[in-house]
Amino acid sequence: MLQAAWKKNDKKAKTLIFIFSAIVFTAVVILSRVKLNVDLGFDVHLFAKVNAIINSCVAVLLIAALLTVKAKNYKLHRNIMLSAMFLSVFFLLSYICHHLFAGETKFGGEGTEKTIYYIILFTHIPLAGIILPFILFSAYRGLTGEYDKHKKLVRITWPIWFYVAVTGVVVYWMISPYYT
Repeated sequence: MLQAAWKKNDKKAKTLIFIFSAIVFTAVVILSRVKLNVDLGFDVHLFAKVNAIINSCVAVLLIAALLTVKAKNYKLHRNIMLSAMFLSVFFLLSYICHHLFAGETKFGGEGTEKTIYYIILFTHIPLAGIILPFILFSAYRGLTGEYDKHKKLVRITWPIWFYVAVTGVVVYWMISPYYT
């Protein structure tokens, strides 16, 4: 096992994680309802494509992290997970930019395709909304060397984060033909 990278301070960590998670959630909800009519000089749906690429990379990193921890390569596991978190910050910025500059896109498919799209979307959105504090608490437990608590929490966090990353790509793939 690795030495703890951070000193344990549960009270401060809980406060910071909940405040940060609430700010991010509030920003996403508010900013997703705002559209700025600004000509950026490029197709603003490029942000959505970047989001799909980032989500793909995060999904691959999550699989790699799972494999490295099973191989007991904890240092590489930690670095991969920190990379996934770093990419997720870029995703968040790109996601907000896409919604600010592109607004909402209506799905144009019909029948079974429409049903599948909305099932995926209506599971993706709430899970994406609640996963952040779980990710942050998982990282905190790992970085403070509380590996038993980290492992217990990651059994919930990892599959949800992976699902959100993969379904984010699927949502992009299904809605991208309807970008105007």
